[in-house]
Amino acid sequence: MADNARAKRLADLIREVVAQKLQRGIKDPRLGTHVTITDTRVTGDLREATVFYTVYGDDEERAAAAAGLESAKGVLRSAVGQAAGVKFTPTLAFVADALPDNAKAIDDLLDKARISDAKVREASAGAEFAGGADPYRKPEDDEDGEASE
Repeated sequence: MADNARAKRLADLIREVVAQKLQRGIKDPRLGTHVTITDTRVTGDLREATVFYTVYGDDEERAAAAAGLESAKGVLRSAVGQAAGVKFTPTLAFVADALPDNAKAIDDLLDKARISDAKVREASAGAEFAGGADPYRKPEDDEDGEASE
């Protein structure tokens, strides 16, 4: 349990250090203000860190940001090592976060559902029930007109 807490603390520190270094310390034009660090995960042995990021832009900007992060990996790892003070500085792997794409796909599906619901609501606006408002048989509705017991 203590190892998990230590890995979590180190992951949080890595996320903060990488984000600050990208904002202030790296002069690569491919890593402009449109790169956001979203999450960081560290293995239990504290040897490898996966840094998740998003890029707000088109596919070309995403590819440029990925190349920029790959080229800045050494500088970022050095900054993490200085800030963390651990015996072994974890290796960094940068992975594009799929969260924005998944959120957009969900929003698109919800929009389709809203449109479909509106069409159904529009089609049923003046409609009446096929068997009447109350489809259940009642004793007074028997064929011979008398209520059954």
